[in-house]
Amino acid sequence: MASWSALPPATKRLFQLAAENWEHSEVASQFVERALEQSDDMETLVSAYRYFFYKSQPTRALQLAEQVLARLRADNQLPTAWEDLQPILSNHQQSPAARLYLTAYAATALLKAQLGDYESAKTIAARVSELDTRREFCATTVHEVLLNPGE
Repeated sequence: MASWSALPPATKRLFQLAAENWEHSEVASQFVERALEQSDDMETLVSAYRYFFYKSQPTRALQLAEQVLARLRADNQLPTAWEDLQPILSNHQQSPAARLYLTAYAATALLKAQLGDYESAKTIAARVSELDTRREFCATTVHEVLLNPGE
């Protein structure tokens, strides 16, 4: 679903410039923000949230990951309540939309933990862990760390 190669050409160029300026975070981040101003498609949102995630900018990464989740809910007519959403994700776990949802949702757990919102992070990590029997989304690891922080 989300692929760097699927970005609009002008947006892709801005991400390339961000990559070329990786060592200069402020400059690189400006390129990513410009990309977001130019395009609000899913590929741009996902690329931006991943950029900020890997640049250790959890506040901005969380904002964008939550936008990805909201867009996925809207585009796929997914419910907001976990009790209603969980069976849908469970039954369609291998679909690109469900995989992207689970990846972004698991990332929000880690980002919330980094920002000190441990209870919310535990809840999200536990939810994704229930569905992630193959440990593909890293939520189980995040959940284990949050439950046993001294280890």
